[in-house]
Amino acid sequence: MQDHNIIAEQEHTTVMAHYEALEREDWGYQSEAELEAAFIRQLVGQGYERVHIISEAGLLTNLRKQMERLNGLTLSDKEWRQLLEGHIASPQMTIEDKTERMQRSEIVNITRDNGDTQNIKLIDKRDIHNNHLQVLNQYVPEGGRRQNRYDVTILVNGLPLVHLELKKRGVPLKEAFNQINRYERDSFWAGCGLYDYVQVFVISNGTQTKYYSNTTRFAHVVALGGQRQWVKTQSQSFEFTSYWSDAENNPILDLRDFTRTFLTKSTLLNVLTKYCVFTVDKNLMVMRPYQIAATERILLRIKQATMNKWQGSIRAGGSAGKVSPAAEPDAVHAGGEEGVCQTIRCLPEDAEPAFGVRRVHHGGEDYFRL
Repeated sequence: MQDHNIIAEQEHTTVMAHYEALEREDWGYQSEAELEAAFIRQLVGQGYERVHIISEAGLLTNLRKQMERLNGLTLSDKEWRQLLEGHIASPQMTIEDKTERMQRSEIVNITRDNGDTQNIKLIDKRDIHNNHLQVLNQYVPEGGRRQNRYDVTILVNGLPLVHLELKKRGVPLKEAFNQINRYERDSFWAGCGLYDYVQVFVISNGTQTKYYSNTTRFAHVVALGGQRQWVKTQSQSFEFTSYWSDAENNPILDLRDFTRTFLTKSTLLNVLTKYCVFTVDKNLMVMRPYQIAATERILLRIKQATMNKWQGSIRAGGSAGKVSPAAEPDAVHAGGEEGVCQTIRCLPEDAEPAFGVRRVHHGGEDYFRL
């Protein structure tokens, strides 16, 4: 059995309470290829499967295998075409449709050859450990306007849901951001358009690392005039990218530290399945660390209150006492074991709150304190 070097993973929290960064090493000159190779070795050490895929045919073959594994069945060629062409890579599906598929309608129906209806899940949000993570690099898409070569892609059940663009140390981080925008214009849509499924982008020059959603990437392309189908987002840019941090709001910048925290399997899957918010305007937002930490502390307090039969309510409000948009409906949903495990009813204004959350601004960042 292969030993995996899991260092910074915690069972019940997505954001670490406190993280001690690795000691800085004197890299001397480290090429981008060396940075990429070291990064992939680290992911493999954390339990990712290394795959070598050089064509769209190979990408589709792997996707079929992973869909069969996740759903515990074998698909005939006819059933696979129905799943692929009808629900995953239909030519009519936009980036917006594919994002909605992963965030809201990840379970689809196909008709088996014997006439039975079969549910197929593209990602398991109920038990994240049923999902399989793979890493590939230097993939060259077919049929784009230019021949691009992608640095590193993380496949979740065969679908490219996370893409990473790396630059060697010393190169401005924004160059990686701009390169992903060029990929959007030139080739993410090529072939079956599977790279339009990417939900989260990561950019790093080894020394600094940031992440952002596909909405941020796509809206920036639209703002620069490379417009495609998805135009309902406001113009966003590099400023909407985020640093990862621990619960004490200490930023985690170095790629090695980021990989040991954000890219542990459970943390990444939690972010993808619980802490991405697909808004009514069909924008995808990836929650920031302080938001995730606050959410999980609230859920923990709910669990404690349920076990101890405490009475109380959760009230959301701004500094002037205004109710936040999240509390406007009569029910606020919080992610849990089944994606939505708790329904927090907004009680009357005179109800006594059991606890509160306040927003704290520190060091240019916001975080919540319970």
